[in-house]
Amino acid sequence: MYAASGADGMEWPMLTKKQLDLLEFIHKRMERDGVPPSFDEMKDALDLRSKSGIHRLITALEERGFIRRLAHRARAIEVVKLPDAIAQRRRGGFQPKVIDGDGGAPPPRARGGMAVSSDAVAELPLMGRIAAGVPIEAISEVASHVAVPGGMLSGGGSHYALEVRGDSMIEAGINDGDVVVIRETETAENGDIVVALVEGHEATLKRFRRKGGAIALEAANPAYETRVYRDDQVKVQGRLVGLIRTY
Repeated sequence: MYAASGADGMEWPMLTKKQLDLLEFIHKRMERDGVPPSFDEMKDALDLRSKSGIHRLITALEERGFIRRLAHRARAIEVVKLPDAIAQRRRGGFQPKVIDGDGGAPPPRARGGMAVSSDAVAELPLMGRIAAGVPIEAISEVASHVAVPGGMLSGGGSHYALEVRGDSMIEAGINDGDVVVIRETETAENGDIVVALVEGHEATLKRFRRKGGAIALEAANPAYETRVYRDDQVKVQGRLVGLIRTY
């Protein structure tokens, strides 16, 4: 068991190793993608045989106050707090991106705009709509602008926003009508959620997988099939780093 305490000196309920591992995995994926992992991804990450084990761990973390499940949203999980054990484990591995102008990595920028500090509000171009379903025509025109917190912008480079149309990514917590924040990049790692330009004229939001000389664009909804293309048919135009939802 791992003791949990915060900077305020309060002691929180103890966690098992599996609970701690799951909490850290959820936190890291939300930092990277802006949305929580699927139950299948959690199961694979913790090497469990069934999703029922994940359900039990999620319930235990919620009962101990570390996470909160949000009603009426597909697989929506919010990390409420983290124990010191995770911070200690991560000091020797993952390093958070810090925007401090110290000559290290450049701070993030709105597309074509000024550098944005983590505590500022950035105005990003809303490029139009992106399909979370069947690919739609590529988007290149700025429709309007949207304000986002600077802390949502990850790493250096330019960012832009897109409005989601369709339901193929609902199990990744991305719903029809959401606005996704995208960091411009032409590269992606397996598992990243990306804006992909297909055959030069269709854009879609999907999870990226490279398999040899082919690229698979995976939906997060069993109603949609995975589409596989030659690697020269797909161009990555950005990676998901945040999501904005209006109620």
